[in-house]
This record gives sequence, C-alpha cells and structure tokens, in this order.
Amino acid sequence: MTRLIPAASLLALLAVWQWLAWQFDSRLLPTPAEVATTLAHHVETKELPYHLGITLIRLGTSFFLAMLIGCALGITLGRHPAADRFFDSWLTLFLNIPALVTIILCYVWFGLTETAAILAVVVNKIPNVTVILREGTRQLNRELLEMAQCYRFGRWKTLRHVIWPQLYPFVMTAARTGLALIWKIILVVELLGRSNGMGYQLHLFFQMFDVAAILAYTLAFVVVIQLLEWGILQPLDRYAQRWRR
Repeated sequence: MTRLIPAASLLALLAVWQWLAWQFDSRLLPTPAEVATTLAHHVETKELPYHLGITLIRLGTSFFLAMLIGCALGITLGRHPAADRFFDSWLTLFLNIPALVTIILCYVWFGLTETAAILAVVVNKIPNVTVILREGTRQLNRELLEMAQCYRFGRWKTLRHVIWPQLYPFVMTAARTGLALIWKIILVVELLGRSNGMGYQLHLFFQMFDVAAILAYTLAFVVVIQLLEWGILQPLDRYAQRWRR
C-alpha cells in the first residue's frame, strides 16, 4: 500500500497541473499532454539526446574532478590542524562566493571555452566537498588508527581497512549533495557561455517563450538525474550505512 503513495502523489500533481492549464488557457502554461508531445518530438529529432549527452559529459567530468580534489583537500586539512587553521578562512571565502560570480570570472579570465566551463563548476563544488571530508576526518577513531600503527598495517592497508570505511559515509554525503548542486550550476554555465547543452537550449526556448519545450527539457533532465540517484547513489549510500543494521 505504501508503494502506491508516490504514484498517487504524482497523479495528483498532474491533475493539478492539468486543471491550472485549463483555467488559464494560455500557451504560457501548456497541459501535460502538450509537454509530453513536445518531449517526444525533440527525442525523435535527436535534438534532446544530443544536448542532454553534452551536459551529462560536463556533469561527469566536473563531478569527478571536484570529488577527487575536494576529498584530498578535506582529508589533508582534517589530518593537519595547522594547515586547517591557515586555510579555514579560504574555505569560508570560497563557500560564500556566489556561483554566478565564479562562472563570470572564469569566462572573463579563460574565455568562453570548455575548460573555463568545467573549471567554474569544479571551483564552486570543491569547498563543499572539502568541508564535509574535513569533518569526517576529524571524527576518525584515533584508537583504531593507533591499533593499525601497532600492528604495522602500512599506509595502504590502514587507508583501506581503517580510514576508508569511516570516511565512506561522508564521501557519499558529499557525492549526493554535490550531484544536486553541480547539475544546477552546469545549466547556468551553459546558459552564459556555451553553444550546446541543456542550459543553452533552455536559454533559446526562453527567448522564444516556448514554455512547453522548457518544461519538456527540464523534465527529461530531472528524470535522468533521478535515475542516477536511484540506480547509483542510493545503493552506494545503503552500502555505506550497512553497519547500522
């Protein structure tokens, strides 16, 4: 019975959407059927898959780089209090710089290039990952680390069997929040300085007041991101929390 609740909720949302579209009777609020027709048309012409693929490539590249660099920085700061005190103000500064400012500066300094686009996304995400991993490193069990040292585990064995199991939940938290943040930033990056991708297409539809296409592309992208959440991140998160059972 509980499994039917999400389906019922979605149907209720569609019903409200349909009712509002009938009430306003305007091309600025198309019906669900019109959006579905538009979505099917853009899929059939392969326009949507092309731009969606471009955006997903940028998403994957930015996500990997931000997680790699952010995890390394977070673990380093968590393990070295002196470095943490020195760079803490840096983290605070970068955490509070608006994403839009970072994007504009990257385009101004490096030009309207793919490198500048990826760099803008990575720079926006790294501070968040760093803070999460720094807190996770601070909470490492010192007794387990001392035990590993006493038994001469070595660096690789200590990392694999002592440090990594404790940090894994924090890595998953950074990954899930990072995915939600990065795809929104990528759309702005594409809107401001790229000639392809979902953000670029949404900008074109905005100029033409094509609300049906805007909603169709938005729904397609949200569905793909949700599939990544269900198919990859949630199983990994359950694996990270298995010790609680």
